[in-house]
Amino acid sequence: RYLSRFIAMSPLCIPASAGRSVEQIYYTVQRGRKSPQHTAVSVNDVGNSLEIIGRFSRTDACERLAYPFKRIHGHRESQEHMKQWVGLGKFLAGYMQIIVPICVALGVLFPQQIGVLKPIVPTLFAFMTFQGALSNTFHQVAEVFRRPLHLILALFVSAVLIPIAAYVMGSLFFGSNPNLVCGIVIEYSVPVAVTAFMWISMFGGNGPLALTIILTSSVISPVTIPLTLKLLLGATVAIDVPSMMQNMAFMIAIPAILGIVINELTRGWGHEKLSPALSPACKFMMMGVIASNSTAMSEYVLHMNAVRLEVALFILVFAISGFVVGILVARALHLPYSETTTMCFTCGMRNISSGAVIATQYFPGEVVFPVMCGTLFQQVLASLIGHFFERLTGEERAAQRKRVEA
Repeated sequence: RYLSRFIAMSPLCIPASAGRSVEQIYYTVQRGRKSPQHTAVSVNDVGNSLEIIGRFSRTDACERLAYPFKRIHGHRESQEHMKQWVGLGKFLAGYMQIIVPICVALGVLFPQQIGVLKPIVPTLFAFMTFQGALSNTFHQVAEVFRRPLHLILALFVSAVLIPIAAYVMGSLFFGSNPNLVCGIVIEYSVPVAVTAFMWISMFGGNGPLALTIILTSSVISPVTIPLTLKLLLGATVAIDVPSMMQNMAFMIAIPAILGIVINELTRGWGHEKLSPALSPACKFMMMGVIASNSTAMSEYVLHMNAVRLEVALFILVFAISGFVVGILVARALHLPYSETTTMCFTCGMRNISSGAVIATQYFPGEVVFPVMCGTLFQQVLASLIGHFFERLTGEERAAQRKRVEA
């Protein structure tokens, strides 16, 4: 009687050991009085999975006796579902170089249908930032400011070197059309793209460094954008600082801090469990964001002419050079893979939406096309270059992992 009560009160008291069945335990509890209705609930030979072969009689004691096995079996099913869900995320990540062009094409061809996603794009950004920040700690962020060389270098390349190169090359190829030159300069004078953080997280870059670069680039942009346009083009513009800071706080700062806090409070559970569970959902969100952003180029692409085609080809080549410059600078300083990946994306990706706002408010309509052209190529290039660089550095990353394990 006492043993029956103990079993009923303690659902985990029955060990999951091979060759032992609940039927045998129940027979012992009933002191040899076994009902012919009973059949075994057994543990397989491996000892790590359970299956209910039959049913006990419908007494409360028997149902409680079998409960641990049902619960463990259900838990294992949920674990299997989670593995499949995480596997889906990895599958999508492996084929992003194919998925991204499809998303861009859908946005261009179906702007009205895809455009319904625009109101929720900032929220999707915030969620993706939160998921990426779960892998970071405040110590890592503090380390970026303690050794700011990489931060300063990334800001110098993205805010000084590349805008000057854009002006020189734009003047060389389109010097007879100042509006096109102006659009090219605006395209590469805006802050680092928020979407860069998504790609950096996906390809194993330095998350804290990426967050710091994006936030700092956005904070100083009210100074750097007008100064760049004034020095290179002689143009004067005003930046809506409160609106820009509000957007950056909602999409980057607040979700990043929240993700880091959760990871710190849970002592790594956010990084080990929560982040992988949210990753597949973020891949689908990324598709929606890319498709939604591509709708802005629909009018220009569907009414393409020779001049626009030349500008598009120029933007494509120059966009590739931004990624390459980031990699070369990092290689020159012998930076590890994570920092090199971060430099690659932060130097190659721009916040095109802010550039489009400036071009629309202060310049003729022809200026908008070079700015918006980056929308066609930026995400596709990020996917292709990220996968290419990942394969190119496979042996290097394997050697780094061995050194860390040693």
